[in-house]
Amino acid sequence: MTQSTDLGPEDRKIITLARSARARNGVPEGAAVRDETGRTYVAGTVALESLRLSALQTAVAMAVASGAQSLEAAAVVSEADAASDADRAAVRDLGGPGTPVLLAGPDGELKSSVAAG
Repeated sequence: MTQSTDLGPEDRKIITLARSARARNGVPEGAAVRDETGRTYVAGTVALESLRLSALQTAVAMAVASGAQSLEAAAVVSEADAASDADRAAVRDLGGPGTPVLLAGPDGELKSSVAAG
């Protein structure tokens, strides 16, 4: 596991953005992704009667809808102990199997860093 102090500033930034989305929207998860140009996309959990997306799935969808061709990294802030298979698959679909998926707790401390693959 990677410690948060081992993260570069851009990875710390997407964790901070994910954490703020979670807090601002009062949702179970916040997420942020960084595309190949360095642009970031931030989202929270979507829980409508007819549509349910995790925060990370929503952030990936926002990146795709905005024309991103790839992802450099993804972060999710959650109470969960691991990034879900569906979240890793969404990141993998756009970024490839080696794209890092960072999971942090609500306090912003990194819990794990795994490849999307």
